[in-house]
Amino acid sequence: MVVEIELTLCSIIQGVALYFLVDNARLVLSGHQSVAWPYVATGLLIILLFWSRSLIHTLTLIRWPLEFVHNFFYIACALVESLAFTRLADPFMWFVLTALYAIVVWALFVYDRRIVELRSRDSAGPVGSLLYAMVGADQRLNIALIIPVIFIFNAGSAVAIYFKPGFFLDHHGHLILIALQGVGLLVYLASVIRAFFKFIPLILATRQEWRVTAENAQRDS
Repeated sequence: MVVEIELTLCSIIQGVALYFLVDNARLVLSGHQSVAWPYVATGLLIILLFWSRSLIHTLTLIRWPLEFVHNFFYIACALVESLAFTRLADPFMWFVLTALYAIVVWALFVYDRRIVELRSRDSAGPVGSLLYAMVGADQRLNIALIIPVIFIFNAGSAVAIYFKPGFFLDHHGHLILIALQGVGLLVYLASVIRAFFKFIPLILATRQEWRVTAENAQRDS
């Protein structure tokens, strides 16, 4: 039940973010603002990346009881995503908001470390221990390296545009920045998908361990 709630919430909030992306993409495309097209593509990557990561989190970490704060972070991420998607034709605000988005995602990863530790303790089987060792390593990598790098790049891009508007805005130098952001997110998405396929057999085996443990506990009681 909790997994179904989590998946439904994630799908709804990313659907809301997609609505803002589509609506604003329609405006920039109908206005023939071709320089904004890379921002539309990058926005789609952001949605796909968030949905993919949240799917992995749901299948590996979520059990009873429902984690309210974890889900509140999901809603906050969707809010900042949607605000960024309203700025497809404003490179400076796009990078400001995506830097803010990185901060919210970083806070989500930090909070989820507690959930990883809880699952490590209540999944004492050999497969579960291996799964949560891998999940924990992935969590630490994102907290210590990946998300900070994304934040620094986005914040640095906003600063560069602010101080050098002649190059980055008048001469469309911001297209270099959005291209780098898009390529980076595409590589990140590919790594998330690859990790998911590694996790699949471990997720199935770990949930089987949970069921066996629960059945044994019922018999003992």
